[in-house]
Amino acid sequence: MPKRALVLIDIQNDYFPGGKWALSGIDAAAVNASKLLAKARSSGDLVVHVRHEFPTADAPFFAPGSTGAQIHPKVMNLDSEPVIVKHQINSFRDTNLKALLDDHGVEEVVICGAMSHMCVDAGTRAASDYGYKVTVIHDACATRDQEFGGAIVKAPEVHAAFMSALQFGYAKLLSTEEYLK
Repeated sequence: MPKRALVLIDIQNDYFPGGKWALSGIDAAAVNASKLLAKARSSGDLVVHVRHEFPTADAPFFAPGSTGAQIHPKVMNLDSEPVIVKHQINSFRDTNLKALLDDHGVEEVVICGAMSHMCVDAGTRAASDYGYKVTVIHDACATRDQEFGGAIVKAPEVHAAFMSALQFGYAKLLSTEEYLK
């Protein structure tokens, strides 16, 4: 059986209500991510937490050393689970994520987290480009409304657009329920 890793991307306090950059649907996504986390732990899969920090304290969110930059309690890492700290959108860029996955013989990567249109998208595309078999758990991801050309694009449409693009060429897309079966 191929070795699998669950990669939880940026499920951090600032993305939750009361944080500096709250996302639409983040609570439900985190509940689903916690189910994936329990399954990965019980299956003996590698679990990797990715945590974003901006390099300076004047960051709009995820300021270094802040409570907002910490992993949310719903998916808190165990001491034995690696935490990759990144300063870029792509979880692989300027980190040891690929080396960690390769050192564990990982062939399949399961991704969840935030934001659907940024770090989940970039991490999924990079994982696929590196040759991993990738599954994204779409209902364990969240985003927020976006603006383009004066038009507001609502979070569900942003999420759907990015998930459909990932499904088209980069990953298998499943719900939490589908994956846990």
